[in-house]
Amino acid sequence: MAALSPSRQHAPLSGRRIFIVEDEYFLADDIGRTFRALGAEIAGPVGHLDDALKLLHDGGVLDAAVLDVNIRSEMIFPVARELKARNVPFVFTTGYDRITLGPEFQDVPLLEKPIDLAAMARRLAALIAEPRN
Repeated sequence: MAALSPSRQHAPLSGRRIFIVEDEYFLADDIGRTFRALGAEIAGPVGHLDDALKLLHDGGVLDAAVLDVNIRSEMIFPVARELKARNVPFVFTTGYDRITLGPEFQDVPLLEKPIDLAAMARRLAALIAEPRN
């Protein structure tokens, strides 16, 4: 894995707006705090599917997202489909198996809970840096 340049090493998400959808309050807070420390602006966090869809349509630019697969017994797939259509990279977080995602989202990184927040940040930074169609 290529190392981040010194100017980006301490803030690999600097200037990036990261959308967080997570219904576990403390985890959402930890993710937001970690990403802010790495220079990101946080959209959310939100813990309801309806709130996630509203924020998604607020007109703001999103550079990447962290999506909990199951939000209060609702699957996050409508949000994931829209992010995919917009070419916004994202990762799923879950306690479920990958099979839950079905074939539509097999290419999306899946991070199992409990989450290594530093590894998640590195993964998002790498996804943002990848060229997209």
